[in-house]
Amino acid sequence: MIESKAKEIEGEDLEFIEAEFVNIKQSSIRAVEGGHVELQQVGALSIDGERVEVTQSASAVIHGGNVDINQSVSFIAAGNTIGLNYSFSALSLARDSATVNRSAVGVIGALEVHAENTSAIMLIANKVEGEVTTILDWRSALALGAVVGGALGFLSLFRRR
Repeated sequence: MIESKAKEIEGEDLEFIEAEFVNIKQSSIRAVEGGHVELQQVGALSIDGERVEVTQSASAVIHGGNVDINQSVSFIAAGNTIGLNYSFSALSLARDSATVNRSAVGVIGALEVHAENTSAIMLIANKVEGEVTTILDWRSALALGAVVGGALGFLSLFRRR
């Protein structure tokens, strides 16, 4: 574990970093925690920070106050505000607003979504501005839920007790 006020790292394989300001380039890391976290060309398992900026990287979980993801892939991204730019995220959850520009998202949830040329499987928002192509609207999600629930209910009849 590394603890300090500021930490800049390049080209290393790391386990855990904790610092107020973290700047990591061309590395792999298991977990990062900090106030302001900047990652460039990094593979990370867990990222947690008040302000997180990820560029050309891959991560499993990103959590923070303000999260900006540029040209990157993330499995789960959660924060107060989220910005996706030319990126992919399987699940994006924002407490306040999400800005999505030319990206693909599995499921996105936020109070406000500002989007431009974005694709999503499902979008859950109070207010949407811009162009979003979704696969499931509320009618198709309801129909899919009924079909899956009916199929699972039918298969449970054949389960041995």
